[in-house]
Amino acid sequence: MAMRKIRFREALREAMEEEMRRDSTVFLMGEEVAEYNGAYKVSQGMLEEFGAKRVIDTPIAELGFAAIGVGAAMSGVRPIVEFMTWNFAVLAFDQIVNHAAKMRAMSAGQLKVPIVFRGGTGAAGQLAQQHSQTFESWMANVPGLKVISVSNPYDAKGLLKSAIRDDDPICFMESEMMYSDIGEVPEEEYLIPIGVADVKREGTDVTITCFNKMVKVALEAAEELAKEGISAEVIDLRTIRPLDEAAIIKSVKKTNRLVSVDESWPYASVSSEIAYRVQKHAFDYLDAPVTRVNSADTSLGYAPTLVDEYMPNPKKIIQAVKAVMYK
Repeated sequence: MAMRKIRFREALREAMEEEMRRDSTVFLMGEEVAEYNGAYKVSQGMLEEFGAKRVIDTPIAELGFAAIGVGAAMSGVRPIVEFMTWNFAVLAFDQIVNHAAKMRAMSAGQLKVPIVFRGGTGAAGQLAQQHSQTFESWMANVPGLKVISVSNPYDAKGLLKSAIRDDDPICFMESEMMYSDIGEVPEEEYLIPIGVADVKREGTDVTITCFNKMVKVALEAAEELAKEGISAEVIDLRTIRPLDEAAIIKSVKKTNRLVSVDESWPYASVSSEIAYRVQKHAFDYLDAPVTRVNSADTSLGYAPTLVDEYMPNPKKIIQAVKAVMYK
């Protein structure tokens, strides 16, 4: 396929535009998505093409517009609900968790909720405690929801298109720090299947699992480890629920070691689930205990020095890898 380089925000926009041209039941709603072109300019130009009935500015009321989206999805259309940040989506958890996630089961399969909730997650610099939380593990805990967390423009476009076509409610996690990232994306249409991880770097000595912006951090650590003769395999999970357990187990059986990198807090995190599954299915292959690299088990402070101490970084990953290598 012919490739060109575009920004992360442009990849997301292309995914939405293509699906809205393909299917007249798809529409976008959220704070500032229309007149302002999106808080991060993801929806720039979409109002002009699709009009105010399909690109809809909402009040600052996440519970309200999430509820409208869920009801609309139940009636047969395909809403994309943009949260300016998943931190604000906490206000809409009743609709996401108690309604969108459960409606198919409560209706004995008679009702589908084909809706995508998308927006920024995780720390984005000095935004302090109420704007820096990581939500993949929160949402993945809920049966009935699918959770996607992307790390680059190519995956963002292919997985968002698949999410919009899916008949289940999907939480689509982005990073405010990656909207300007540039990457190669095909000119032709393509889809990436939900539930399939991607090996971003092959290796033989240790497996590093990661997702979202931690992929870039893990790859940086892998480059440094290679200079010391340590070959790290970096797996981008891409989908948190359903998790590509087979890809992780296959890699661990090859490398015999696992470091799970996860921006979530350590308690009940995605890395916790991965550690459990690996010890259950590949215990005899492990040459060292599974090690995790998470954010600090505290709320994120404002000071830049606290941000540096709080976040996973290449140095912490390298230390964790060496700990399992020389156990």
